Amino acid sequence: MPTREPLSASSPFTALSTTAADWDDADPGLLLRLLGQACWIRSFEEYVLELAAEGLVHGPAHSSIGQEGGAVGSIVPLRTDDFVNGSHRGHHQFLAKAFGHVMPDKTDGLPELTDDVRTVLRRTLAEICGLADGYCRGRGGSMHLQWREAGAMGTNAIVGGGVPQAAGFAFNQRRAGTDAVTVTYFGDGAVNIGSVLETFNLAAAWKLPLCFFIENNLYAVSTPVDEATAEPRLAARGLGFNIPSWRVDGMDPLAVHLAMTEALEHMRAGNGPTIVEAEVYRYFHQNGPYPGSAFGYRTKAEEKSWRERDPLELLRSHVIRRGIASADEIAAAHDEVVKTLHEIGDSFLEADPAGKRRIKESAWPDVSFVDVGVRGDLSELDRSRYEEADTHSGTLGERKFIDAISDVLARRMETDERIVILGEDVNRLKGGTNGATKRPLELFPDRVLGTPISENAFAGLGGGMAIDGRGRPVVEFMYADFMWVAADQLFNQIAKARHMFGGQGSVPFVLRSKLAAGTGYGSQHSMDPAGVLTTAAGLRVVAPSNPFDYVGLMNTALACEDPVVVLEHVDLYTSTGIGPIDDLDYRIPVGKAALRSQGDDVTVISYLSMVGHCLEALGQVPEIGVDLIDLRWLDRASLDWDTIEASVKKTNKVLIVEQGAIGTSYGGRLADEIQRRLFDWLDAPVDRVTGGEASPSISKVLERAAIARTEEVVIALRRIAAY
Repeated sequence: MPTREPLSASSPFTALSTTAADWDDADPGLLLRLLGQACWIRSFEEYVLELAAEGLVHGPAHSSIGQEGGAVGSIVPLRTDDFVNGSHRGHHQFLAKAFGHVMPDKTDGLPELTDDVRTVLRRTLAEICGLADGYCRGRGGSMHLQWREAGAMGTNAIVGGGVPQAAGFAFNQRRAGTDAVTVTYFGDGAVNIGSVLETFNLAAAWKLPLCFFIENNLYAVSTPVDEATAEPRLAARGLGFNIPSWRVDGMDPLAVHLAMTEALEHMRAGNGPTIVEAEVYRYFHQNGPYPGSAFGYRTKAEEKSWRERDPLELLRSHVIRRGIASADEIAAAHDEVVKTLHEIGDSFLEADPAGKRRIKESAWPDVSFVDVGVRGDLSELDRSRYEEADTHSGTLGERKFIDAISDVLARRMETDERIVILGEDVNRLKGGTNGATKRPLELFPDRVLGTPISENAFAGLGGGMAIDGRGRPVVEFMYADFMWVAADQLFNQIAKARHMFGGQGSVPFVLRSKLAAGTGYGSQHSMDPAGVLTTAAGLRVVAPSNPFDYVGLMNTALACEDPVVVLEHVDLYTSTGIGPIDDLDYRIPVGKAALRSQGDDVTVISYLSMVGHCLEALGQVPEIGVDLIDLRWLDRASLDWDTIEASVKKTNKVLIVEQGAIGTSYGGRLADEIQRRLFDWLDAPVDRVTGGEASPSISKVLERAAIARTEEVVIALRRIAAY
């Protein structure tokens, strides 16, 4: 018979609740602060629902009415240098953090509606209504609220989407040598999201000062939590990751405060992450001014029972019982904030001809602002020393492509201590799976960080580092196909952050990723992602084809304040080419292509390893004169149209060459743009070389049939030259 030994979790899992003595012992100033802020938030949310009912809030209005106790209880003990981020239902947390930033210390009396507090109310309301005076200049609305100066780093419309970024904020805080912490807020629905669980593991493995605050309001839209998970005690997730966890009644603000105080003590001491689960109740539906019972997934009796435990009433009763403030003083404070909110609203609103209210025309953002801030203006590159191989005054010689990668990364880490490399196995195998991190690992082993296999988590962590601004992450995806695993963080978060939050701040994030077509790694490791990546307006995408260009382009990427994806091809890793021997500091301009050959018959446009295949093809058709353009920069904003247009106007024929599958083709969109811009100069339709419809497979012959190489370019050149 087997023997059995009961096991216990390595970390504590605690249910915390208050006693009458706790309420009697609580500092009067704390109770007044909790009550005052909760009252301001409740009144604010009620006014937002009033505006929403009149159609004055464009889009959803996810109110937090009923959940204020969790917000004020957990945020009042935070400092300005502590960070928070949250979910689509985040007005209460944003306001609490902003109030804490602007409110003066006050030990007696209810908090005062100072001018700074009124400004917070005005700008938050303006943002929710989509107005120019909002914190994100109207772009964020109800779901994307950010005020970096206050440590409110952004709420998020993707369930669980902000959690990995919070790990990046916490990483920067710890690396800066402070005892500041980050609190990331999310609901019961997000607890089962992969990126959240990935971040639990990453934060615990790296001992990050990050509190995962679960607002368990019992329903993900209309699905009860006990139908969505077999373990409805959501903080129990922490046991599997060795994270100390607390469960607390979120309708009791003092209990939340006590639990957060304990969690903060643990994190500020350098002991790693925590989980606090607060069971709260949203009084209204997912969004809008109606209760859940109106949609049939709750009963009125259930709603009534929770309203009888209202956190504001609990605070009010104890404050009055202890004689800290009178009922009249509390009522007067409530009336004052309601009056203030209506005054703020009236400043945005006017009567329309039908006698209803509407937003004043002067309050809206100017429509010319629509694309401003998708990316930066590149002014950070103004003092760059730009070089090209044919004019470079330094010593050049034959260099291995992979060594150029390793050397330039190490050089930039030498000159910029903010740079950190992270990815799977980058700190092993003497430089990762291909040797790209060999020199950085030799010189800066503490800044080359091997991650768990969790692309969403570590890409998001890098995104958080960049959004915070104190770090310049270089994230490696072992294969480009893995971008799909991290698609939320890459496309929804990193690419959109700068624009979404009002075009303010920067996102200096670099992603390195390799293309491996032709290596036998099959359908899930062989794609060319350029056609997909360049659909994201906020990403810059660069594709170096030789060692010299790699050094200059990576230097530019690491100086840029926008997120940049640097594509690399495995075929190039073992190749050699001209590169710098002693100068690793030059840059190559954003938006500058290179002309690799010149001729009058055809313009060939390519990038990455296919540039080499094009040069091979030209040697086989010497009778055809070709302008070969190596794009280098692929994203829409960085395309070198001057070079393309000059060449097309000379040759009048265009061939676009790429290796990957036709379905995710980069060239299709480029061909469309060329034909729209330069139709009158074309003597033939834009021709293209691509791979096949199917992804490359394992069989050597089938893989070769699925991708393009030199032979396909030769055939296409002869075809278009004869047109």
